[in-house]
Amino acid sequence: MPQRQLALFPEGVTSITAEVGFQCRDGRVTYFYGHLPLFHHDATDVISFRVITSNMILSGAARECDILRVFPVPRITVRRSVKKLREQGIRAFFEDRRRGRPSVLKGEVQERAQQMLDH
Repeated sequence: MPQRQLALFPEGVTSITAEVGFQCRDGRVTYFYGHLPLFHHDATDVISFRVITSNMILSGAARECDILRVFPVPRITVRRSVKKLREQGIRAFFEDRRRGRPSVLKGEVQERAQQMLDH
């Protein structure tokens, strides 16, 4: 039979649920399961934040309302991230988001742009 983790967080950890918490110190965010550190990322790394919190929701470690209560993020952003992780996996968060080729001026539009630059 699995043994339950006691909710003993280190000092300075903010509780997300009874079992999961986080701490932001020196520009790094660390996530804890009880007293055990699970993940960490830079405080400015939004993509890692979205992956980790979405994974918490999909794994059942936290609920959407828990994330929204603790972090100042829009509900739609959390839902989109969870959907992205569920449907496309972690790689989708780190892929190059640019699609197609860059716009290129052609024909008449290129001539007009050149005339504007010459004047």
